[in-house]
Amino acid sequence: MTAVIAGLTVYPIKSAGGVALAEADLTATGLRHDRAFMLVRPDGRHLSQREVPELALLRPGFDGAKLTVESPLASAPLVWEAADGPARDVTVHGRPCQGVDQGDEPAAWFGAALGLECRLVRFTGTRRTLPGDGTLAFADGYPVSVLSRESLDDLNRRVDVALPMNRFRPNIVLEGLGPYGEDSVTSLRGRAPDAVEIDLVRPCGRCVIINTDQETARRAPAPLRALGRYRVERFGGGREIMFGRLGVPRVPGALRLGDALTAT
Repeated sequence: MTAVIAGLTVYPIKSAGGVALAEADLTATGLRHDRAFMLVRPDGRHLSQREVPELALLRPGFDGAKLTVESPLASAPLVWEAADGPARDVTVHGRPCQGVDQGDEPAAWFGAALGLECRLVRFTGTRRTLPGDGTLAFADGYPVSVLSRESLDDLNRRVDVALPMNRFRPNIVLEGLGPYGEDSVTSLRGRAPDAVEIDLVRPCGRCVIINTDQETARRAPAPLRALGRYRVERFGGGREIMFGRLGVPRVPGALRLGDALTAT
């Protein structure tokens, strides 16, 4: 099968807004700069839209050196040169990893915007995926998330108000596989000269975040409820609502909107 890349999005700060791209570098840890930063509580636990839906209103951009964040929750944007320094221990869903604290100025900016005490950290060190033999930064468990546009189209036929793709926060949106065609795909391969390769290793479990409007941070139960009527699967000894796939890059390279990928 052939799939065409219809969307590319990077999320510089975990659980904050995304940046739509026309092209992106695929690295071993996912799209370049994806989940490079994370907000943590004073004890190092990560902040998520699960508990703080207002994270959706943060609009970050990162060029590898300078982080810029705009938000309707703040009177002025944050502009910050990413800092190096000693690593501190933090956790993502209880799994230990490390980040470099970015200092008091970003902490104060995010604290005022979100109304809670937090710190901004930049990923450092090495972090392994859950089964799948890959590496990642601050993403939950795998470096790449993939969703088919046709799958969202099918879901939207089951809800009263159509949902935008950003509810599901994929890195890569595909077209051409048909509804839920990604469920049976195990590998995506590009064509020369950028013969990237991504193994799709497990379905993507969904949580309350998809009920959060990414433009307003308001929540309504319809998306998760609708998926729960027909997308529940047994996985890892339990049952999860699945929508999309999670992947591990095997061959790095460039990805562009309109690129054709071979799906097997």
